Amino acid sequence: MDIEYYETLEINRDADSGAIKKAYRKQALKYHPDRNQGDKEAEDKFKQVNEAYQVLSDPQKRATYD
Repeated sequence: MDIEYYETLEINRDADSGAIKKAYRKQALKYHPDRNQGDKEAEDKFKQVNEAYQVLSDPQKRATYD
């Protein structure tokens, strides 16, 4: 796997759905393209954060990932 989703969202493996959502919002704001215009690295990080959230917020996908 290319991305370590827990590291991307800066959370522990035992984080509950509330903690995952809070961490996602924090990271999404930090790397949002509107706040980092022209910053390719921030854009890539934003995509990683979204991907991590998509997997970790879905119980079935998270179970498969873990």
